[in-house]
This record gives sequence, C-alpha cells and structure tokens, in this order.
Amino acid sequence: MVRPGQNLYDLLIMTAVTHSGPVRVVDDLSEPSDTFAALLQALDVMQSHFYTIWQGQWPDAIDWTAAVMGTQVSATLAAMTETWRYCTKSHHGYSVQDQEWENTINRYFTQIASFYFGENAFSLRTQAYDDMLWVVLGWLESIGFINLHANLHHAVKHNVDNVNLNVRTSESNSSVWYADQFIPQFAHRARLFYDLASKGWDTSLCGGGMTWNPHLAPYKNAITNQLYIAASISMYLYFPGDRNASPFSFKNPVRPETGLPPAKAHDPQYLENAVEAYQWLKMSGMTNRKGLYVDGFHITGWRGGKNGSTGTGRCDLKDEKVYTYNQGVILSGLRGLWEATGSETYLQDGHQLVRNVIAATGWNTRGTRWRWQWSGLGRNGVMEEACDSTGTCSQNGHTFKGIFFHHLTLFCSSLPQTRRSEGDVTTFAADHGLFTWHHVNCKRYGPWLRHNARAAYMTRDEEGEFGTWWGIQGRRRQPHDTDMTQEDGFDLPSDEGTDYRNEGVPVDEIWRRSEDQIWQLRKSNDEKVTTATNSQGNRKGIPKGSRWDPNDRGRGRTVETQSGGLAILRALWRVVDMRR
Repeated sequence: MVRPGQNLYDLLIMTAVTHSGPVRVVDDLSEPSDTFAALLQALDVMQSHFYTIWQGQWPDAIDWTAAVMGTQVSATLAAMTETWRYCTKSHHGYSVQDQEWENTINRYFTQIASFYFGENAFSLRTQAYDDMLWVVLGWLESIGFINLHANLHHAVKHNVDNVNLNVRTSESNSSVWYADQFIPQFAHRARLFYDLASKGWDTSLCGGGMTWNPHLAPYKNAITNQLYIAASISMYLYFPGDRNASPFSFKNPVRPETGLPPAKAHDPQYLENAVEAYQWLKMSGMTNRKGLYVDGFHITGWRGGKNGSTGTGRCDLKDEKVYTYNQGVILSGLRGLWEATGSETYLQDGHQLVRNVIAATGWNTRGTRWRWQWSGLGRNGVMEEACDSTGTCSQNGHTFKGIFFHHLTLFCSSLPQTRRSEGDVTTFAADHGLFTWHHVNCKRYGPWLRHNARAAYMTRDEEGEFGTWWGIQGRRRQPHDTDMTQEDGFDLPSDEGTDYRNEGVPVDEIWRRSEDQIWQLRKSNDEKVTTATNSQGNRKGIPKGSRWDPNDRGRGRTVETQSGGLAILRALWRVVDMRR
C-alpha cells in the first residue's frame, strides 16, 4: 500500500522505471497514486509477458485483437505523458527524473513502431469490415499520442511531408521528437484501411448501414456501424492527410499511373459519413428494452447469388445478443460528433447509454439479496461478458470489456473550452455550463469505475496477469458447485441471440451466402470454435493440486484479458483520480 503523503512525483518515477516484474504495492485502489502505480504495472506485464519485440507482435493475439492491443498501449502512453506533465508543473528544468520518464515512454513507443511492421496488414485487407476499422482507430490513436507527447514535452513548430502539425520541443533539445517521423506511415495505413472498410456502407438493404462481413450473408451489426462512426469522425478531426500513392493497384482516375491520389486532412466527407451513419444507427431500432445495443440485424428471406433474392430488403430479423463492446465504441464517436458539430444531443445520447450500461451491471442491486442475479451486462455492479462465468470466452470475448472502458475514457475526457482551428476546419468549444455538466456526469461514474477496477485488480495471479471474470472475486466457487442458484440467487446470463463471437459463425442460410460455401467453411469454423473454447487450452495449464481459480479455465489469462485490466485502470485514473 502506498503511504499517504508519499511524494506522488517520486512514486511515479519509481514505478515508471521499474521493470523487474509485477510488485503488489496496492490493496484497494483508494489513492490516486495507487491507481497509477497499478496502471504502470499492468502495462509492464502486458508488454513483458505477451509482446515479442523481434516479431513486432503479441504472438498469441489474432489480427484484430492485435490492433486493439496497439490502441490500448498508445492510449496508456498518452495517460503517462499527461501525468508526467502534471507532475512537472512545479518542477523546473530538465532533470534526471525527466530523462527516466522519457526513456520509459520511448521504450513502449518503440514497441508500437515495431508493431507497424509486425501487423498482419495484408491479411487484414481481406477480412471483415470491422477488423479493418480497428486498424484505423489504432493508428489514429498512435498519431494522437505522438502529437500530445510532442506538444507537452518538445517545443518547435514543424512540418511533416508538407502536412502542418503543431509540435513543440523541450528547451534542452532543439530537434523535434523522433517519433514524428512515423506519422506519415501511420496516417497512410489509417487512410488505406478506412477506404477499404467504407465499401461496407450499403443502401440497397435496410436503407443504409454498414455490412459486417463481405464473405457472409449481409448482417448489419452494431459494432461495425459504431466503428464506422468512430473512425469517420476521428478521420475528420485527427487525420493529418496522406500523400503516399501506394499501393499502385488503386487506380487514380485522373492519373492512373500514379496510384492513390492524395488525401487531405479534415475532409468534410468524413464528417458527413459519421453524421449519416449515426442517424441510421439511431433510427434502426438496434437496442433492447434496457436501452442497450443488441448485436445486429439479418434480412428475412435474403438468398444471395446470381439468381438469389434480397428477401424483404429490410433489417427485420434482430439478433438479441448483447456484448459489452457494443455499448462502448459509439461513445468516442459521439464525443467526436459533438466537437465537430456542436450538437449537444450527441453528448446527451452518450451519457444516457452509460447510465443504461451501469444499471445493466446490477449497480442498483449491489450488496442486496439480488446482487448475483444477471442484470444484462453483469451482476453486483461489476461488468461481465456472458461467457465469463462459464469460462467459454474466445479471444473476441476476452477483448470486449477493455474496448468498452477505452472508449468510455475517451468520451469522458474534458470538453475543450477553446475552439481549435486548422485549415478550413474549426471545432466547437464548450461554454462553462456544458463543460461543467459533462464533467459532473462523468464524475458520477467514479464509484462504479472504482468498483470495477477493484474487482478486475483482484483477479491478478502471482505474476500480475489479469483474469477475464472480474465479478467472481466477490463470490468464490469451486468446480463441484453445480447448483449455482440455491444459495444466493446466482443465475446464468441470458442465452438470447447467437453467440457467434465466442462459439463461431453458424453454418446456416441466415449467416452464410450459399449452400456450396457452407460445406467449404464447416471444417475451418468448427476448428476455430474448438480452439477458442477448449477448457484445457490456456497458456499456462493448471498444476495438479493447485488452488482452483475460475480465471484459469478456457483460454486462461491472455494478452486480451490483460488489456481489459489495463483499460479499466486507465479509465479510473483519467476519469477520476487524475482530476482529484
């Protein structure tokens, strides 16, 4: 436990430069310094246990979850550099401690730069549209971190490939921060994948909306549409432009021999896409009676192929499955839409969704006799994926809670009180009333965030790795406890909808394009599901005679579960404790 009154700056320096392994220095995350120390330790474990520098990858991640891992690391670096600035407000000059901070940040950023080359970009180009959009958000997050760190700790105005960027350099160094050179490459990949994913926008069915996967029957789901909204508004606000003409197979209609045409920063088309997509999503009816986003819509009677039928052509077959990340990605999109348009409705919609989510975790029944009853997204006030309690989460399910808390953190960042102008674009600023309203609403989420952070933190094993089922720490069970309902009202999650994210895409005419493809895909799909849900398939195995831990079931502790712990700690730090 951190001693009350211990110098925060010295503590953070000490924690930031210690890489000898996880140290249990906090008990209940009651002090701000506890939270930040735990955050840094979670990052260190994630990168030292799961990342391989020579591959530039998290080898056990799959393509799309690796993109999310990169996003989580970049977002954590942003939190670190802001904290460094906070700690040095009363600190003058550039000290040895400052150099240690810089070295630590550079260490992790180098891994992000390495991931640019390790990312399986060629494979991702052929995958589902949501997979592509995770790539867009990841590299825009990295660009945002580079600009933030350069602005806070380096001090000169600089141009990168003729793209104007406001960057500053420190007094002790007249050159621009070295990471600046990666911005054009990161921007190019974000632009390329955004252009590829945008092909998923379809008005021939349902009057609009993004299709999830071009290789399957049309399915318009929440996550792909939310990602498209978040990526579109992020491209409008943060994309610095791109002059890279590669790959040349994309023909320039004006000069075919030159490949991709230049893409300008803050293109109004990105804003138009975001506004249109959110309007479609909001009117689609893709929510349930609890105000939560369900997974998506199929089209009744659709049969593809040359002689096929479009069926009703309407989104009229709703899949009622509820996942945590479907409540999260839209939050950062709504925050960006407010900043781009000034419409407070976007913020109001976001706060209402957060309140719905908190209620669906059983926050209002915590500590009561009904605390273990399933509330839609958890129980006893702790967020839970439906697959957590059964130990059947795939890598997909392991990633979802971390995604939610990442985007909640972005949504709850303080609203700007001054307009930002760049080129022809001027963003909106909040007046004092709106600024305070947003701040107070986010502050109200603090007790719930701390409750979840403590629950997640308690799942760490002796090596500091987080488990996926956060709520179990308040209610220990043994494998022989088959009757889960008699003693304290524990019930299993709802089985509504199709859990294709953890069990695999069904082999039927609703999900698949044609009968001839069903046979071809059956074997690979079955193998994928077996790998994802194998009860003995975790990385470490369970030593015979050891203490039974429900978070050792299934895939066990993974880079994805670690990213969930990292994200909830970062949310607690940036939304609550950093402001105390």
